[in-house]
Amino acid sequence: MNSKIALLIILFLSLAGTASAQPAITLQSFSTGYNRPVAIEHCGDSRLFVVQQRGLIIISDSLGNRLSTPFLNLSGIVSQSGNERGLLGLAFHPNYATNGYFYVNYTAESNGNTYIARYTRNTSNPNLADPSSQVILMTITQPYSNHNGGNLEFGPDGYLYIGMGDGGSGGDPENYAQTSSSLLGKMLRIDIDNGSPYSIPPSNPFVDSTPFAPAIWALGLRNPWRFSFDQLTGDMWIGDVGQGNWEEIDFEPAGSAGGLNYGWKCYEGNATYSSGSCGTVTTHTGPVFVYDNDAPGLLGNRWYCLSRRTIQQYVWLLFIRRLLFGSLLDYATQCFAQYL
Repeated sequence: MNSKIALLIILFLSLAGTASAQPAITLQSFSTGYNRPVAIEHCGDSRLFVVQQRGLIIISDSLGNRLSTPFLNLSGIVSQSGNERGLLGLAFHPNYATNGYFYVNYTAESNGNTYIARYTRNTSNPNLADPSSQVILMTITQPYSNHNGGNLEFGPDGYLYIGMGDGGSGGDPENYAQTSSSLLGKMLRIDIDNGSPYSIPPSNPFVDSTPFAPAIWALGLRNPWRFSFDQLTGDMWIGDVGQGNWEEIDFEPAGSAGGLNYGWKCYEGNATYSSGSCGTVTTHTGPVFVYDNDAPGLLGNRWYCLSRRTIQQYVWLLFIRRLLFGSLLDYATQCFAQYL
């Protein structure tokens, strides 16, 4: 992974412009000196929290200056080898300014399993976390070293969403993504404000559906390494890394009741992969976009709609080699229809 973080400045599609025009991309170096950065998050102020895969969370100030002392050092417990293991995700509680809670997703050096844990900010120094404050919410056994997912995001509903890969190897040999009792290959949704250490939201789609694990929000994912919520509409966008032929972007509209099956390993993108007893494609929710696997894998996504009427532009940020332009223009149009 590149040790330099760059700020992507321009990726504008003007609704008044021509749909066929390729927008210019301008990269500006913002903050440097990081080792294997996998995520950048913020807690509602001007600081950026940079997650390094081998266990450090480092703060960059508003000018791009990297603080010398890590916010949190988990290098003693997280995996120190493997391209898909380590400290993989960070999310700040919506009320972080008041309660100081934040959540991490990591695989452990000791056993390779996934841990979802809560930590607390230092009571006297806002640039430090309390390393002794760990509360483990979930432990998920990982059968292989890859496809660990890793992302954490709070949804507009205040619940914590957790993207879990299918457990790894290749081709999901145990069919975890379609196994209702397994948390692998799923999008999870939990309530961290109630229960000990969490509870299941009563509106989760499988809360009363044995043998489904009640924490499951959606299934049929291969490795949803990064996903995000549109801050304006509440829609969810999921970047799901493909197997050998197709990378895909999945979509769930705001207000969905959950329970969507995105098809893996029955389908890779829109193509049949291993149908078996998976039923027809009509029983699954297909991706909104796919691209062939001759480009690098899908690394992340953010989908933004700017709400100011005077701007009327769409900003799209997707960390892949190629710019997926024309096929997503319709979503930009929908995004801004309410402001025209």
